[in-house]
Amino acid sequence: MLYQWYEAQRALLSPFAEFASASSKLYSHPLSPFAHTPVSHRVSAGLDLLHRLSKEYEKPEFGITDVNVDGVHVAIQERVELDKPFCRLLRFKRFTDEPEQLQRMKEQPTVLVVAPLSGHHSTLLRETVKMLLHDHKVLITDWTDARMVPVETGAFHLNDYVKYVQEFIRHCGPDVNVISVCQPTVPVLAAVSLMASAGETTPLTLTMMGGPIDARRSPTAVNNLAMNKSYEWFEHNVIHRVPVNYPGAGRRVYPGFLQHSGFIAMNPDRHLRSHYDYFLDLCRGDGESADAHRTFYDEYNAVLDMPAEYYLDTIRTVFQDFALVNGTWDVDGQIVRPQDIRSSALLTVEGELDDISGAGQTRAAHELCTGIPKGRQFHYDALGAGHYGIFSGRRWRENVYPVVRDFIARHQARVEQAATGRAAGRSNGRRRLSAA
Repeated sequence: MLYQWYEAQRALLSPFAEFASASSKLYSHPLSPFAHTPVSHRVSAGLDLLHRLSKEYEKPEFGITDVNVDGVHVAIQERVELDKPFCRLLRFKRFTDEPEQLQRMKEQPTVLVVAPLSGHHSTLLRETVKMLLHDHKVLITDWTDARMVPVETGAFHLNDYVKYVQEFIRHCGPDVNVISVCQPTVPVLAAVSLMASAGETTPLTLTMMGGPIDARRSPTAVNNLAMNKSYEWFEHNVIHRVPVNYPGAGRRVYPGFLQHSGFIAMNPDRHLRSHYDYFLDLCRGDGESADAHRTFYDEYNAVLDMPAEYYLDTIRTVFQDFALVNGTWDVDGQIVRPQDIRSSALLTVEGELDDISGAGQTRAAHELCTGIPKGRQFHYDALGAGHYGIFSGRRWRENVYPVVRDFIARHQARVEQAATGRAAGRSNGRRRLSAA
């Protein structure tokens, strides 16, 4: 019934949110007589804040229309490459009229970004994608809000997530470079491990950023909650059915509003201070700071529901059984064996101040991937970066991205050199055969 009560509250607040928005404009529009009263700025700011606290936040757009590549602005078109019931694979296609520029872009590495399915939409990685587009062909997983998926479609488990990732990797081809951010580091490592065990070609590089590969290390508040509560507690207390006003009516989900409440509860003082600063910025007429606040919270407050089966599988597999690091994870009868990965290069990235995935949790991947030569294993600590700082913001742009870019380029070049060497060898062999 909790979900139904939440929907009733949202429906009740909706007209008040719209009224607050209209009233705010009444006290701020230059043609309104109310805008010239002594307290108009404060009244308008208070009503605007009330509107933002009570409104519903819908899924944002990526909104990436152009990007600078080698000093040239190129157009971006967002395309759907694959459309699955619980996820779309999006490609950001780059266009230019410069033939030489077009050829250079075609030769750039392909990157598959696996976005987290952990409450927020994939647009949270907008800055990640935007930076990658400078030097790469980019695709990203766009997970579907579970409340929008009809019950008849069936369940979605963690093992299904692994199979989705495998399908996306195969679609991108053997020269793909995979970047996983936060939650997907575990299923991505499982997907690639199973491909390696089956003798399939694995991605050129694996970049894993701020994820719970081994959640026992430096446990955070998120880890402690998952480890200290029983599986049954989660099943009985946080799983609810989607109300009748959505296509997925009746589906069991972990609601996005509960995840959002958990995010807020981790740092309530920080969010309270941020909203108070927003109120002051509006009063002072600091539009730039106010816009920055809106941009962040438009994304942060937009959440999605997760399928109950997937969420509960993750709790048990990742945070309670530690099945990946213990070597007990079974996907359709196949044990996940990261030690079977041999040809891929591995980079792990951690934020010094990460309060979601603690220090050492992502780095643990190196201890599991013993089949990868040490010369192709790398780790980077982003000093001063929190969880979001490793894939968004100034530290991502100035510190983390150059490391990721150079790592991919270095191993892309290694593979290209090896291919050139093999081609030259075949050519020499043909010449020797002709001479004979």
